[in-house]
Amino acid sequence: MKCPSCKGNSSRVVDSRPADDGNSIRRRRECETCGFRFTTFEKVEESPLIVVKKDGVREEFAREKILRGLIRACEKRPVSVEQLEDVVNAVERELRSIGESEVSSHLIGEKLMDKLAVLDEVAYVRFASVYRQFKDISVFVDELKDLMNKTKQE
Repeated sequence: MKCPSCKGNSSRVVDSRPADDGNSIRRRRECETCGFRFTTFEKVEESPLIVVKKDGVREEFAREKILRGLIRACEKRPVSVEQLEDVVNAVERELRSIGESEVSSHLIGEKLMDKLAVLDEVAYVRFASVYRQFKDISVFVDELKDLMNKTKQE
């Protein structure tokens, strides 16, 4: 591992600990040449997950893009970024556990909405209104009725 300070090739590990819910390892290193300390992360390299969009276009799964959408849906709501990152992590784990290299954007959207409905109902409705592209107020009202029925059943 090259030192970011002096570009030396020799460093020693000072401390190691799990990070990202045990999905990676955080290592504190010290350059043996200049003594500079820096942090590295070791993570399993996963095969790419391809998202098939409604129009048939394929693109690589982008967790940052999903997180941005969730943050927008949760603006001015009592939901932390950490909670939203947990949602994205959980959905990504579920998608990878399916064992397919390609997943539909519809499946991703439904999984996200299921998690948002539990986390914050207002954020769920905001996300659903964009995701489902409500054409008129009656579709919006139907979605609200479904949410209320789900809440009553729990």
